[in-house]
Amino acid sequence: MFLGASGQIGGAEQVLLDCIRAGDGWANAEMSVVALGGGPLVTAAEALGVRTRVVEPPGALGRVGDAFAGVAAVIPMLFGTAASLPGFLRHFSRTVASLVPEVIHSHGIKTHVLGALLARRAPVVWHLHDYVGGRPVSSRLLRLLARRCSLVIAVSESVARDARACLPAGLPIIVVHNAVDHERYSPDGPALALDALAGLPPAPADTVRIGLPATFARWKGHDRFLEAIARLAHPRVRAYIIGGPMYRTQSSQWSRAELEAMVQRLGLDGRVGFTGFVSDMPAAYRALDIVVHASTRPEPFGLVIAEAMACGRAVVATPAGGAAELFEPGVHAIAAEPDSPGSLTRALASLVDDAAARLALGERARAHAQQHFGQARFAADLGGAMRRLDPPARARGRA
Repeated sequence: MFLGASGQIGGAEQVLLDCIRAGDGWANAEMSVVALGGGPLVTAAEALGVRTRVVEPPGALGRVGDAFAGVAAVIPMLFGTAASLPGFLRHFSRTVASLVPEVIHSHGIKTHVLGALLARRAPVVWHLHDYVGGRPVSSRLLRLLARRCSLVIAVSESVARDARACLPAGLPIIVVHNAVDHERYSPDGPALALDALAGLPPAPADTVRIGLPATFARWKGHDRFLEAIARLAHPRVRAYIIGGPMYRTQSSQWSRAELEAMVQRLGLDGRVGFTGFVSDMPAAYRALDIVVHASTRPEPFGLVIAEAMACGRAVVATPAGGAAELFEPGVHAIAAEPDSPGSLTRALASLVDDAAARLALGERARAHAQQHFGQARFAADLGGAMRRLDPPARARGRA
């Protein structure tokens, strides 16, 4: 059973779907998904032949997150949902029990906590897509609940180091880098009409298109991206912000209105388009000449980088955290310093007027992604990790 913290599809949910695809390869498993909300994740899981259930959390619980809250802020919000919380917990526990899981594989801090608290007998696997050490509330909860976890899968060595530093010693922590479907994420295929999606007039034929595909989390660097585009001041550049607000957590995301106001303030009217969420991301990457990853803090993995490289795009990325494990600077992507609009501007300027450099960079990136981020490698690594689970524990789950 997979537990999803959202019914939307962000990076963690995409990995959850990849785990479903890999499941038959390592366990011939019968699989199910319980998601904290309906949406595209549920639809995609059902299309893969997986049983799904949706358990909606109380509104206040859905908005709780370390990004805005220490303990002092979390407690009042939980009091605000006190009347509905017990009913939600009972519903969640009964839903999990009704599907009789042998292994519970959770994706997202809230589902790590819920799975460890409410699951009975079945071993619990935490798939860590985030750093835990810098989250005061989450790190305390996971330390307290670690005895209920049988295995931790980390999406990068960087995430694994952080987990080892704050979780109890002796808890197995295995690194499994994320995967990319190289048949879907390929240079070959249709490209999206980004201008039409963004409500912009068609750009001239020689326009260089630069995109930032990301959820609206503040640390994804949308402000730095817009500042860099303004500094670039290039007449043939058009920029695109691809994505939108993903989660309900308060104060951790930009609103579209905030970003549009930033575009106005920087004098970028007509030069920046907002596409909203895009379901066909390979086609979005193909429509771009340069893909930007501008995270201002260490990235647990950086799936956008791997996907864009698989599509043969020229990538400019900030190599902090897990993102540093994905490419060799100057060979597979151009590196920019985190939280530095000036560094990002210089990296973009090195590619904007050099189509041959963009093409060569994209070709090397494609070959690198095929070698290191294939689904067969992911399935083999995931299977190796899951086979570490204690067989007697799985037998107790069946009972």
